[in-house]
Amino acid sequence: MTIYEKAQADLRNDPRIWLVTGVAGFIGSNLLERLLKLDQTVVGMDNFVTGHRRNLDEVRELVSDEQWTRFTFHEADIRKLEDCQRTVQGVDYVLHQAALGSVPRSLNDPLATNAANIDGFLNMLVATKEAGVKRFVYAASSSTYGDHPALPKVEDRIGKPLSPYAVTKYVNELYAEVFSRCYGVKTAGLRYFNVFGPRQDPEGAYAAVIPKWTAAMLRNEPVHVNGDGETSRDFCFIENAVQANLLAALTGDEMDSEVFNVAVNGRTTLNELFAYLRDALAEQGIIYDKAPAYRDFRPGDVRHSQADIAKAADKLGYAPTHTVVEGIHQAMPWYINHLRELCC
Repeated sequence: MTIYEKAQADLRNDPRIWLVTGVAGFIGSNLLERLLKLDQTVVGMDNFVTGHRRNLDEVRELVSDEQWTRFTFHEADIRKLEDCQRTVQGVDYVLHQAALGSVPRSLNDPLATNAANIDGFLNMLVATKEAGVKRFVYAASSSTYGDHPALPKVEDRIGKPLSPYAVTKYVNELYAEVFSRCYGVKTAGLRYFNVFGPRQDPEGAYAAVIPKWTAAMLRNEPVHVNGDGETSRDFCFIENAVQANLLAALTGDEMDSEVFNVAVNGRTTLNELFAYLRDALAEQGIIYDKAPAYRDFRPGDVRHSQADIAKAADKLGYAPTHTVVEGIHQAMPWYINHLRELCC
């Protein structure tokens, strides 16, 4: 039995109360689904700026009626301290996913990104401190590595941030460490590397690459590639991110404040990703025969990214269960069924 399997078995025998912020979003709704399937009690909050009610509706269809009764939803905003204080009462663990993501969004509107990602984060930390929560696990970001050139990325070596979004995510880590040192709040930051999977939004200017490209292929539209296609990323399937959140909350009572990479220690170029998606669709009987459409590099993007996951493996027992190819193949039926409904 792996450490993660044991943690899940322990939860079934000893239910806890969890707060998931951004619960109607991509990662938040997947956390909700897993926790409810483990018979946990979940409080969720979301303001629907980037989350969707359809994500909550889908989770409801995937769990039992009894499990769904263990979920309480608050339409609330982390930018309001009183909302944070109200939702965190009586909670054992906070999984803080709410944020305004996207490097381009932060370049276009740094004030909105700051308000959600720094003001909102600080509100959640204050509310967590006041409520005496056991551990505060938050979504950090690989963007924190900035212009540091070394690969793979190791947690204690970062460079200068390349976007307002990266600044906000680094400030989150600084605040978490200070709250741990000054107030005894136990925190764990998860530096996500390009998480993908079911319920990730394919629409809008700031959509992530995998659902956006898959939607374009389903429409038989051009797939736009920023740069020459040799930019690389450590794509991480959502099941790996869910595992990291639960382990970070439940493992290592001696940890006060730590940051962990969450990925698979791999590098996939955009050209390779294009081929993986095309091949996965072909296995489902959908043929896409257009070549990629290359365009200029995107401002604020790093050229290459790859995570060293040794620290998470050592301290949390984190062991990713899906490579990028395995994740794409598992997610593709969902993409086909749902992206057609959303965009085609």
